[in-house]
Amino acid sequence: MSNLYLDERLDAAAVAPGATVELTGDEARHAVTVARVRVGERVAIGDGRGTIASGAVASTGPRELAIEVDEVVFEEPPAVRLTLVQALAKGDRDELAVQAATELGVDRVVPWAAARSVSRWEGQKAQKGRARWAAIVREATKQSIRSYLAEVDEPATTAQLPARLDGQRMLLLEPTASVRLTDLEPDGRDLALVVGPEGGIAPAELDRLVAAGAEPVRLGASVLRTSTAGPAAIAVLSAALGRW
Repeated sequence: MSNLYLDERLDAAAVAPGATVELTGDEARHAVTVARVRVGERVAIGDGRGTIASGAVASTGPRELAIEVDEVVFEEPPAVRLTLVQALAKGDRDELAVQAATELGVDRVVPWAAARSVSRWEGQKAQKGRARWAAIVREATKQSIRSYLAEVDEPATTAQLPARLDGQRMLLLEPTASVRLTDLEPDGRDLALVVGPEGGIAPAELDRLVAAGAEPVRLGASVLRTSTAGPAAIAVLSAALGRW
């Protein structure tokens, strides 16, 4: 299967079999000098908005690569979008969740400064953290050869979540909930999965979000880590929505 590289500047309207598509900058440098892509090898270039053009490499340079397109695929956006609201967590557990969620098809990621989050993003650390998550999403998109690049929001507080998720069906992953996620019937609204940190969602936060319309749901009898709960729920919902 072709390696995927992303270029948000790609003009999908101008891409067709027989055309030449050029990749430049750091993405091309990585392909040529790190991945050691050579003339004749097959690669794909996507715009992150549904279009992927594939073909053999026609030429390379230190920071450029060109392919002769022989196939163009456009994937329609999903009818129901999935958002992961991931609580900031210690170590790399939140990053692992973001990486796996991207590979499994999440469409949007919202970093959440939950009450029990040990990690805190403040000032410039918030900008760096968001940039780090965006880089993780980008690499996971390429690795899984996804046609859409998920959005990464600015960090949100608990008070900001209802407005940030306006119009979406908010699902709180809560081990004590009486409703199982597998019993949930999609109703056409976009879905937002809210995953707490290591200590879980604080009772006051749970009450506040439920009062704002959120629905507590559980995955099963076991309690999953914050790094695995979101991706597991996305897999369940992907099957329910017919994505898989």
